[in-house]
Amino acid sequence: MKNLRTRSLVIRLTRDFFIQNGYLEVETPVMGPAIIPEAHIDPARAFSGESPLYLQASPELYMKRLLSRGIPKIFQICKCFRSNERGRFHLPELTLLEWYGARETYEDLMDQCQDLIRHISRGLDMDTRLACRGRILDLAPDFKRLTVAQAFREYASLSMDQALESGRFDEIMGFEIEPCLGLEQPCILLDYPASMASLARLKPDNSNLAQRFELYMAGIELANGFTELIDPKIQRSRFEQENRVRSARGMDGLPLPEKFLSDLGSMPEAAGIALGLDRLVMLFCDAGSIDEVVAFPPEEQ
Repeated sequence: MKNLRTRSLVIRLTRDFFIQNGYLEVETPVMGPAIIPEAHIDPARAFSGESPLYLQASPELYMKRLLSRGIPKIFQICKCFRSNERGRFHLPELTLLEWYGARETYEDLMDQCQDLIRHISRGLDMDTRLACRGRILDLAPDFKRLTVAQAFREYASLSMDQALESGRFDEIMGFEIEPCLGLEQPCILLDYPASMASLARLKPDNSNLAQRFELYMAGIELANGFTELIDPKIQRSRFEQENRVRSARGMDGLPLPEKFLSDLGSMPEAAGIALGLDRLVMLFCDAGSIDEVVAFPPEEQ
């Protein structure tokens, strides 16, 4: 009960933060004819007839379409679904916070993450020190920023380029790097390889890197954000490449989101981010498992 009360307060404080900063809260369809083709996400089908429907893995496509129609600052707290995801930090039905801002970049999102975490901490009367997973995280200083290349040099057995060439990037990231991030203060890991950011804009001074970052606290990934790619031709090409990767791994290809691609041409320059609220509540509750901060884990439903 204590954790559920904290969860309710975290969600309320999150909503207050965005409303106070001029964001419009929106609701978009949970079910649709297409989702983002991603090589690492197994979609949940809602209906498998002649016209299949998918449960959203993220509200991203619909939210960007709202940006393209002139709404400059939006946020949403919603349920998302991903098949074959279950573990200490994973649920097949999860709660995501997503927000988008026109004429912003991933640098703006990094600052907003910092402000949001501090706002929630103050609202929970935790000030700037957060006890979780046997550590005390200091939220007062600016969050640490570390490039992916630097993280590989500091923590990994291979360089970033070597990991990419050997096909071991995700393995090394998950087992060697992520457990080391955000142990004393939150850490922002930025500038991912271009091949690891299918919806992100590339860095203008280095087309091998994307304007993407992830936020880590106590070794747990909390958020994934980036400066948005707004070129529909390039985006279509990247989606097609994701489907080729899925096919090579024995996974079904996914239909392309044609209405999104059509609207993308009128979308303003923007940045957007998804943050896992279940995991964030875990940290503020100092819970050992995501099961401890939801009312009904899958096995109890």
